[in-house]
Amino acid sequence: MAQVEATTERVVAADAETVFDALADYSGTRAKLLPQHFSEYEVREGGDGEGTLVHWKLQATSKRVRDCLLEVSEPTDGELVEKDRNSSMVTTWRVTPAGEGSSKVVVHTTWQGAGGVGGFFEKTFAPKGLGRIYGEVLDKLAAEVEK
Repeated sequence: MAQVEATTERVVAADAETVFDALADYSGTRAKLLPQHFSEYEVREGGDGEGTLVHWKLQATSKRVRDCLLEVSEPTDGELVEKDRNSSMVTTWRVTPAGEGSSKVVVHTTWQGAGGVGGFFEKTFAPKGLGRIYGEVLDKLAAEVEK
C-alpha cells in the first residue's frame, strides 16, 4: 500500500479568522460549502471546530463512495484536522493570512492506498479527482466569505 496525497489551495478575499470560522462551523456554514459529491451530512457531536464528530458520504467517482466519520481537532491556530474513523484518511485545512484582507487556504488529504495495479491507478487518478472536489468546496467557501 502506498500513501496517496492530494492538495488544493486558494487565496480568498477575506481575513483568516473569518475564513477559519466558516470552515470550523460544521453545524452551519460547512454544509453549504459541500458540492454534490457529499451526501448524508450529519453533525453527531459538537459542531464548531475541535471536538466535532461529523459524518458524510463522499462519492469520488460513479463507483467509489467513501463512508466518512470524522473527528475534528485544532492542533494549531488556523488548522483543522479531520481524521476518518472508518479509514486511514486525514484531511488538514490550513488558513493563513495572505496580505491585507486576504487568506490562503490549503487543504491536504492523505490516506493509505490500495496495493498492486489498483493502487497504481488510485495514486495516479484519485488526487486529481479529489483536487477537483475540494476546488469546488474552496469556490463555495470564497463565495460565502467574500459576501
